Amino acid sequence: MKKGEGKEMEKKWSDIRLATEELSLVNPEEKNISTLAFLGVSNLVLQVLDKIGPSMLVLRQDIQRNIERVEELYLSDPTLYSSLVDILKEEAEGSIRKTESCTKAVVWLTRSIDFGVTLLGKLEKDPSSSLEQAVEEAYKNTLKPWHGWISSAAYKVALKLVPEREIFISLLMGEGQDYGALKEDIMKLVTMLQPLLDETYTLLRTYRLDRLKST
Repeated sequence: MKKGEGKEMEKKWSDIRLATEELSLVNPEEKNISTLAFLGVSNLVLQVLDKIGPSMLVLRQDIQRNIERVEELYLSDPTLYSSLVDILKEEAEGSIRKTESCTKAVVWLTRSIDFGVTLLGKLEKDPSSSLEQAVEEAYKNTLKPWHGWISSAAYKVALKLVPEREIFISLLMGEGQDYGALKEDIMKLVTMLQPLLDETYTLLRTYRLDRLKST
């Protein structure tokens, strides 16, 4: 391979394929969910929302704030907070339900990841659905049950502003990638993400956080 050829090939990869490569480095035998892996997946959701555009700004801002909250705690002591269970244990006494708690950030990031996985899965499985339909279904099944009426109303407006499916798909694809390759990447990513998502929900149920709603 010529010098620089590898970097040029990487530039043609979609964000979806890059994410699957990163996730493949996570040890599947690891019992505790890595904080870094969780943050990496959360950032992928941001990248997907960026492709949808400004209509998803409210959700994007929420995810960004929650990522920053968890990152700040992790960076304060990477060894102590190397896994999500470490974070939940740390805040289990008293501060776990405060607005500024990292635990609450983990709860909402988990639901946001669920939204992203559901959205990508819908697009991959149902090529006839519009992006508006896919976003609406993903929101209804993942975030809406936990939102108050103000947030729900904001998303109802946002749904009317999402771009056409074809535009979104073209933005998801890397340079030189075809739709068939993108579908394979999405299928692989969803398959890799689902176990992590299931484990995180199990952890939240253990600490009785899975029913936490927004105020």
